Amino acid sequence: MAATPSVVTHTIEPLFDGRSRVLLLGTMPSPKSREYGFYYGHPRNRFWPVMARLWDEPPATTVAEKKRLMLRHRLAVWDVLAGCEIVGASDASIRRPRPNDLSRILDAAPVEAVVTCGAAAARYYERFDAPLWPDLPHLAMPSTSPANARMSLDALVEAYAPVRDLAEGRPVV
Repeated sequence: MAATPSVVTHTIEPLFDGRSRVLLLGTMPSPKSREYGFYYGHPRNRFWPVMARLWDEPPATTVAEKKRLMLRHRLAVWDVLAGCEIVGASDASIRRPRPNDLSRILDAAPVEAVVTCGAAAARYYERFDAPLWPDLPHLAMPSTSPANARMSLDALVEAYAPVRDLAEGRPVV
């Protein structure tokens, strides 16, 4: 018997400020993230360890530390979708996706690139947002989800290195 999808509306505010250069986008907050009240809230998601290692910093553990880490390095974080039908945290199960209005960030911050975290985020960004921002570079990164067990933490840090370069104003090769 197939699981019944839930109708989910995004309730976590985007994180950015007037210095944000890189916008990192996931697909939709997982049930654990919604419960936690912030992005990448599953304890086995490697997003926060990756971000800390990019700048050789200790892991951010509280929401306040995570916010400071992102803003200190001129990063913004949000999700591509404002709502959808989804089974658990399975991006593959998404139906009826509704996009977030990225102009909320892109009109208020000097964002120079968008980085999507995972294949579904990249797909939805390309479908809904890339046509609206054709001059904004987009880099698709692998998922940091525990479901992406084929990539080690070291491999994810290496894959995400362009985020550090972009945030620091260096060209990505």
